[in-house]
Amino acid sequence: MFLSPDSTTPRRLLVTGGAGFIGSNFVHYWCQTYPKDQVFVLDALTYAGNLANLTPLKSHETFRFVQGEISDRALVDHLLQAENIDAIVHFAAESHVDRSILAPDTFIQTNLVGTFTLLEAFRHHYQQKQSGRFLHVSTDEVYGSLNPHDPPFTEKNAYAPNSPYSASKAGSDHLVRAYYHTYQLPTLITNCSNNYGPYHFPEKLIPLMCINILLGKALPVYGDGQNVRDWLYVLDHCRALDCVLHKGKAGETYNIGGNNEVKNIDLVKILCQLMDELAPDLPVSPSEQLITFVKDRPGHDKRYAIDASKIKTELGWTPSVTVKEGLRKTVQWYLENRDWWQPLLSQEYQDYYQQLYGL
Repeated sequence: MFLSPDSTTPRRLLVTGGAGFIGSNFVHYWCQTYPKDQVFVLDALTYAGNLANLTPLKSHETFRFVQGEISDRALVDHLLQAENIDAIVHFAAESHVDRSILAPDTFIQTNLVGTFTLLEAFRHHYQQKQSGRFLHVSTDEVYGSLNPHDPPFTEKNAYAPNSPYSASKAGSDHLVRAYYHTYQLPTLITNCSNNYGPYHFPEKLIPLMCINILLGKALPVYGDGQNVRDWLYVLDHCRALDCVLHKGKAGETYNIGGNNEVKNIDLVKILCQLMDELAPDLPVSPSEQLITFVKDRPGHDKRYAIDASKIKTELGWTPSVTVKEGLRKTVQWYLENRDWWQPLLSQEYQDYYQQLYGL
């Protein structure tokens, strides 16, 4: 089992993908909430893994960063044994649908083979230690797409992934579930809705819109902009993962959603309004003038929505931030952290952007 937060013995966590968006927010949250715990981050520092996300923790005595691949079995084995790890929190994944359409092979290697490697290493470690937890952080996209009046996804929905990304995540979910049933490993799965907040790589919708408004560039919106997503503020997600890690039942899946369904076009308009209010001297104002509809993404899922009643009923978690509150916090963060996002707008990023949107 995973030690209680009230234990006098510090816990030892291995966080994979901890230099990415959600992973780095979780590491910040955990180090602030449980300052005595040891946190080890394993991250390959691919294009979306950014060591600057963890800069404030450099002087934290209980934090350590290790650069490496989750598919490097020898490295993972060494970390688990040498650091006597109590829990793996597995964020490491290729996660952008558009990139999975352009280059699916990387998604299979990281999301499937990488997760398999972690599970095998954890299985060996658990057999020796006889304690621990493996928390696999996944996505609502494994469930496929909803029609406008369909009920939200529950944990009992059949999987129906529609992109190479979501298919690779569905496969990794199945592996985690199988390792619980076959080897009795204490695994847990969470499927979350769309996250947003600090440290979000600029290719994703919300940071892309914020940054393009500041630069006076077009705001590309797929199709007619009527696609619906359920938005979850990333720190609410971190609180939910805390609950699952401490209170979740091994072998179970917990859906985590923000109860904030918004059409893409409405979300973009909210961001424009916030930027117009909070950012002085925009290159183009009002910024809604920048909205540009572009050719729709292939196989674009129409709607995602999460029913989070299970985690509320069983573990006592509910989201605390409304989408308007969270978006205001997020916009303010991007305004105050230009030094973080400006270096990310590399030539490689510009070439990818051009390939994707033709803008």
